[in-house]
Amino acid sequence: MGIDWAKIWREKGIEAMLMLPLAVLYASGWVIYELMYRFGVMKPKRPHSPVVCVGNLVVGGTGKTPVTMYVAKVVHQLGREVVVSVSGYGSPRQDNAHAAPEGDLDAREWGDEASLVRSKLPGVALIVGRDRVKAAQICRDLYPSAVLLLDDGYQHLPLYKDVTILLDPPDLENRWCLPSGPYREPRTTGRQRATTVVPGDFKLSSPMVAIKSTNGETADVETPVNALCAVARPERFIDTIEHHGYRVAHEKLLPDHDELKSKRLFDGFDMTLPVVVTEKDWVKLKHRTDLELWTVLVASYEVQLEPADKFRDWLKERLDGVR
Repeated sequence: MGIDWAKIWREKGIEAMLMLPLAVLYASGWVIYELMYRFGVMKPKRPHSPVVCVGNLVVGGTGKTPVTMYVAKVVHQLGREVVVSVSGYGSPRQDNAHAAPEGDLDAREWGDEASLVRSKLPGVALIVGRDRVKAAQICRDLYPSAVLLLDDGYQHLPLYKDVTILLDPPDLENRWCLPSGPYREPRTTGRQRATTVVPGDFKLSSPMVAIKSTNGETADVETPVNALCAVARPERFIDTIEHHGYRVAHEKLLPDHDELKSKRLFDGFDMTLPVVVTEKDWVKLKHRTDLELWTVLVASYEVQLEPADKFRDWLKERLDGVR
């Protein structure tokens, strides 16, 4: 059984304290690395522009993918072509960078985030892989007039970003760097690089959530449910279900990006009750061959940055100002 890092970071107990020297060493190394770019010792590449990045400072989820999809819609409203770049974390396509084909993307090959974005934004081109410089080169070659929109990649300093939207929720109590805390880089200096920090001039709306069965019907809230998820900060998923009137009778919370392939995945669940999952998990779960035994409900999320009109005008000004 692996180390439960989320629990260690949440509790900030003796285990986190013992790793503080390593956290200081890690933070110091990052600061030196970042300063090399700030003072021109190392220079970011700029094979394509404009590049917009939706990022964060911590390991795990702060809602980057829903915000990325929202920003993609805003870019489209501005009359601009948009291409989305995702890391493909945990998939065979995560190395290098690859232009995704049209049509549905199998999460087992392209990753859960790429599969989710394609299902929600079927007309948007996707580039998958952790090499964001290569992704920008692909965008330049295939979509030269497009806005390249990065889902994550804020710490990928080798690529020049024209606009950065940094999600930094204020409710994280542990602000230590890895491995004592969840921060990928020191919070203070990380925020300084951003074009805008959310919340700040803009804030995230409360997510609009629809919980429907896989055939599209609205789910009945009169019955208890099983809850299954493999996302960062799963407690937010449970809170969302309960806020919408469902009573969670059984829950199984797995590590972020878990492939959901285990033969014992549904062990401990009541077969007479439906299973509620996130959209991100459904794109992986739908490939299983044992789902005929279960009623599956999918919770879909949509967010926006508010004030919406002010954000649209802000983004237009930034994009128009890119050389």
